[in-house]
Order: sequence, then structure tokens, then C-alpha cells
Amino acid sequence: MRLLRGWFAIPLWKRVLGALALGLLFAFAWPEATPAVQFMGDLFVRAIRMLVVPIVLVTIASGITSLGDPKRIAGLGGRTVGLFALTTALAVSIGMAVASLIRPGEGAPLGNAAPQALGDPPTPYEQLIGIVPTNIFDALAKGDMLAIIFVAILMGIGTLVAGEAGRPFSNLLQSASSVLLKIVGIVMEATPFGVFALIANAVAANGAAVFVNVGWLALAVVIGSAAQILIVHSLILKFLAKVPVARFFRAIIDALVVAFSTASSSATLPVAMRVAEKNVGIAPPVYSTTLPLGASIGKDGTAMYVGLLSMFALQAFGTPLTPTVYALVLLTGALAAFGTAPVPSASLFMLAAVLSAVGIPPEQTALVVGFVLPFDRLLDMTRTVPSASANLTVATTVARWEGELDETMLRPGQPTEEQI
Repeated sequence: MRLLRGWFAIPLWKRVLGALALGLLFAFAWPEATPAVQFMGDLFVRAIRMLVVPIVLVTIASGITSLGDPKRIAGLGGRTVGLFALTTALAVSIGMAVASLIRPGEGAPLGNAAPQALGDPPTPYEQLIGIVPTNIFDALAKGDMLAIIFVAILMGIGTLVAGEAGRPFSNLLQSASSVLLKIVGIVMEATPFGVFALIANAVAANGAAVFVNVGWLALAVVIGSAAQILIVHSLILKFLAKVPVARFFRAIIDALVVAFSTASSSATLPVAMRVAEKNVGIAPPVYSTTLPLGASIGKDGTAMYVGLLSMFALQAFGTPLTPTVYALVLLTGALAAFGTAPVPSASLFMLAAVLSAVGIPPEQTALVVGFVLPFDRLLDMTRTVPSASANLTVATTVARWEGELDETMLRPGQPTEEQI
């Protein structure tokens, strides 16, 4: 019992970082043994993903009912989408800028890569129509996030409009949301074991190969991800959210580590919601609507990578880089990032939508995907971190604008603006 009490007395983020370091050591010291611990990582990811669909459905609906006034919904949603559009466009620009400076695509041996079959990217019409599901239960079973968000919004608005008759259902939603977040807290205690296994297997499988075969691309991904967080997100936090930047990133470190280890914005959502309330001080009506929406459209890491990889491909194929090409990559890259599923390596298969706009045929795009895909796991883990950071940055900023941010969480012992 003393050992258990000592374990739980250590802050979770320290346990997670320690597990990450042990996973790296284990992978390098005994790589052939990593399959024996893979089950811990798989169980952890399955447990997290098990919670995603019910959390999105219940927390968005309960968050809307918590707003009380239907007029607040439009303002909250508009500010959230507008901020995500800004960070996404800046992320594509950063990816393109980093690729232009480092030029990782020059001399890349794409001719040796095995073409990777690409599915047809969804058209804007298909993306728009798909928001409204023909079968709610089918959307829930498939984890179709945009459709689930649409249903949750309707459910919340319907509950508000129903007035007194909707109050029992509103109470049920609030109760279910609280229960789900408690379950997240229970699952989070397994994070160190899941991270240990996930990191060990990822590094043992192809960690060294990433830096040998696509080293410049890996370096560009790291620089681009760091620039998006340290420049774009930090400036938003400092000047729009008006919170201490260093304290903010320390408060969300659990979510960032889970994002890195799972390489999935969707799988990170339950953890992000927990740290938003417990560590950052975002009120439930705000984080329960902005964070699930951000898991679907707020993918700064994907946007940065789409811009970076597009430039990588154009450099590898020797395509002239004119102002028109830059503009097309920026526009289509931002739109493609908005439509990318929040699952590992999904951005690779949205690349065709961007490159086709600048005249690269699908068969050449397949060569790029075939070249990068064997090494994409660690690259994907890296670029998921700025997506998680963007989600919590936008949620914090919107909470500030809505007056739903508890400043004492990030400014302990200091008077708030209302107290001055």
C-alpha cells in the first residue's frame, strides 16, 4: 500500500514522462522484447478511443444546455471556427516556409519507393453532405465526428428549446458528462504504462530508420511543430487569452504526451477535456463544445505537415515554385487539413487533394506516400502535438472571451482582472 500511495503521490505528467524515457531506453537496449509489452499500448489506445464517441455526443449536448441562452451558441461556435481557421492557415504557411528553408525534397529517391494506393479524396460537396447523417446510430458506430457533432448540437439546442420539458434530459446529460469525465480520470492512471509500450514499439520498429532515410524531412517536421507551438500558439495565449504561457504548457503536458504517444487528435480528446477543466480552469460549457469541435477541424500539425509535405513533393519532382503554386498549396492545404480524419497518418492520404491542384498526377503522389509511409509513425506522433496544443489554446482563448476562464488555475495567488 505504501508503494501505491507513493506512486499516486507523483504528479501524472512526471510519471508519463518517466515512462516515455523508459520506453526509449527499453527500445534501444532490448528491441526484440518490445512485442511482449505491445498489449499495454493497444489496451490503452482502445480504452481512450472507447470514450471518444460518447464524450463528443454527450459533452457537446450538455455544454450547449449549460449555456442557457441559445444566442450564445452562434457566438461561441463562430469564434471557435474563426480561431481554428486562423491557426490552420498559419500552420500551412509555417510548413511551407520550413520546407523552403531546409529543402528536404531535393534529391529524395522517390523512384525507389513502392507506389501506395490512394483513395479518392472526398469532394467539398461530399464533405458538406456527410455532416448530416442518414442514420444516427451508423454515424456513432463509424465514429464520424462531424456527423456526431451535428447530432450533438441539434440535441443540445432541442433540449434548450423544449424549456421545462427538456430539463430532465438536460440533467441527464450533465450527469452523464460528469460520469464520463470521471471514467477518463480512471483510464488516465494507465497512461504511463500505455506510453511506455507505445514509445518502445514505435522506436524499436523504425525509429532509427526515420532519421537515416528521411532525416531532413523529420527535422523539418520537428522545426515546424515547434514553430507552430512556440510562435503562433504562444502569441495567441499571451495577447488574446492573456494567460502565462509557460504555466499553460505545464498545465496541458498530460494531453501533449498522450497526443505524442497515440498520434491521434481524437484519442487525445478525453485527456484534453480533463486538463482543460482541472488544470487550465476552462468552464464546462466552453471546453465541452470547443474541444470536440477542435478534434475534428483544429489540426494544426496536420496542416503544417500537408504544407511541408506538399513542398517536399514539389521539390522532389522539380516542379517550378511560382507564387501561384504557393497560393494554391496554402489554400488547398488549409481546406484539406480541415477535412482530414483525426486518426494516425490520415494526412498522407489527403496529399492528393493538394498536389492535384498544382498539376501532380495521382501516380506521382502515390510515390510520395509510398516513400514516407514506412517511416510516418514517429513523424505523425510529432505533428499531433501541435494539434493538441492548438485545441487547448483555442479553447482557452474562447473561454477568456466568454468570461468562462478561472484565472486562479494559471495564476495562483495573483488577483484576477475582476479583482483589480
